[in-house]
Amino acid sequence: MNNDLKVALIQTDLAWENPEANRKLFSQKINAISEDIDLIILPEMFTSGFTMNASKVAETMTGTTVSWMQNLSKEHHTAITGSVVITENNVFYNRLLFVSPDGGIQYYDKKHTFTLAHEHKTYKAGSKQLVVTYKGWTIKPLVCYDLRFPVWARNTEDYDLLLYVANWPKVRVTAWDALLKARAIENMSYCIGVNRVGLDGNGFEYCGHTAAYDVLGERLDTIPSGKDLTEIVTLSKDHIIKYREKLGFLKDRDDFSLE
Repeated sequence: MNNDLKVALIQTDLAWENPEANRKLFSQKINAISEDIDLIILPEMFTSGFTMNASKVAETMTGTTVSWMQNLSKEHHTAITGSVVITENNVFYNRLLFVSPDGGIQYYDKKHTFTLAHEHKTYKAGSKQLVVTYKGWTIKPLVCYDLRFPVWARNTEDYDLLLYVANWPKVRVTAWDALLKARAIENMSYCIGVNRVGLDGNGFEYCGHTAAYDVLGERLDTIPSGKDLTEIVTLSKDHIIKYREKLGFLKDRDDFSLE
């Protein structure tokens, strides 16, 4: 079990509907990381941008991007996560992949498809949550619009890290900032959100605001708005244990069931 978890947050522009170009971009950025890292987080739909042209960019679970993630994960001895467009049984999913250095793959299909952009008309919504156990850490990964739904993210599993991968536009970034911090505080967990920058093929602008918060809602990173960069943050199990034992807020959480 690792007491500390070193996490690389990659905030960057994305080539519109061009998986090959994006894989090349992220290969360069990952290969440029000189420190030993436990987890690398990429944005939502990192091979294509937030496109509704699913058939143009969709891959299978035995496709190029999955193999690419497995190879990089093994080479750098780190887990890699981010979402891509996956096709399965003639259906499209906005699927988050969590790839471990041993080649193992776990996945989560985005539950809350973004109806404002008609995502629900192209992608099938998932129905199951994913909780990953990795190096002694319990991690719950979610995708973009899921951030607006606190019940779906509620810490009933005593997870250590809640993470979101996103294509969250600049026009609504105030909500992104507020909700990421709130999710950390209410769940007494680390909360990380990795967002993209730049313009997409539909003309929407993204300013990043990638961020990492501790269990008290204190900001850990120093990533500036709009910049194309990678930052590494270190998470501590001791920090989680200290404040959960001292404050005990999770002991008072309400019981509920999801339907």
